Amino acid sequence: MPKLILIIVTLFSVAISLAWASNASKGSPPRVFTDNELKQVIDKYGPMAGRRLQAWQQLIDDNYTKPERLKLQRVNDFFNGAQFTTDQKVWGKEDYWATPIEFLGLDAGDCEDYVIAKYFTLKAMGVPEEKLYLTYVKAIRLKQAHMVLTYFKTPKSEPLVLDNINDRIMKAGQRKDLIPIYSFNGDGLWLSKQRGKGKAVEGGTDKLKNWNSLLKKMQ
Repeated sequence: MPKLILIIVTLFSVAISLAWASNASKGSPPRVFTDNELKQVIDKYGPMAGRRLQAWQQLIDDNYTKPERLKLQRVNDFFNGAQFTTDQKVWGKEDYWATPIEFLGLDAGDCEDYVIAKYFTLKAMGVPEEKLYLTYVKAIRLKQAHMVLTYFKTPKSEPLVLDNINDRIMKAGQRKDLIPIYSFNGDGLWLSKQRGKGKAVEGGTDKLKNWNSLLKKMQ
């Protein structure tokens, strides 16, 4: 049964990737929201939210053909401009994973929301999914669980860390303030370590209910 659930989750992720990258084969950036979604965001959050969505699309359009390292920096800088807040304050829930559109609509979120937005934006820019991992860590100075986005140039590379509490993109080994716990993407769930994506966890992402719910919302 776990293998079947993992296959379903992976198919959700693949479907999202195909939807966002439908124009990739033509050499042009994908559209990441529809005109109707833009209207809904403006109606719900106001005209500034609409401008943020348009700036998001422009970010993708302008950097679609740029080198991956530059894409990482531009995306990290773009989303780190949002305000950090808690799910309780925004959604009235202890833990809620917002879609990139919801995050930009509010221009605020917690660490998972920053990471989710960066992850799907970089995928829309053409960065392969196997290079990107949502990674749970322990933030030593904050004394709490935290999430960052990690980028592997190659499967055995030391990953780069994109983080909302530190604007500098640094190698994992330079982030002495973070202790990796586990990482995941549409391909599965992994026990983390500094190099490589580590050891696969049995059951994969079916253990992550919030991730599965997010993928369904984005469908």
